[in-house]
Amino acid sequence: MAEIVRPIPEVTAELRPFFDASKNGQLMVQKCDSCGVLRFPPRRMCSECLSRESSWTAVSGEGEVYSFIIMHRVYHPAFATQVPYAVATIKLKEGAKMLSNVIGIDPHQIKCGMPVKVSFEKLNDEVTLPMFRPVSSA
Repeated sequence: MAEIVRPIPEVTAELRPFFDASKNGQLMVQKCDSCGVLRFPPRRMCSECLSRESSWTAVSGEGEVYSFIIMHRVYHPAFATQVPYAVATIKLKEGAKMLSNVIGIDPHQIKCGMPVKVSFEKLNDEVTLPMFRPVSSA
């Protein structure tokens, strides 16, 4: 039987700074150079001031669960052993929001507003993904 391979994000030129930082245990988001608004995922234009000037900046990796869902169905066979698992929007302390997983806790115990901290999962030599753990188990 063929091995089921987990889908892995593509490291594009636009996302390279994010993935390079993640490999080194640092969370980065895009920052508008004109108005300072932080955003993720990266975009060509700031939704606040419409500037096209941006750079990458390190953030603390601390935040809270803004919203979440618990996956009970197997939508991809590579995740069959992980069901149920949580997919969450994390609001970072600095204001940006990002989609990730909450790990290290029974997904049914997750609550909106719960404090979390980033943790990194190495998938291969190119891709390390940020995941979030409750602060009490980080």
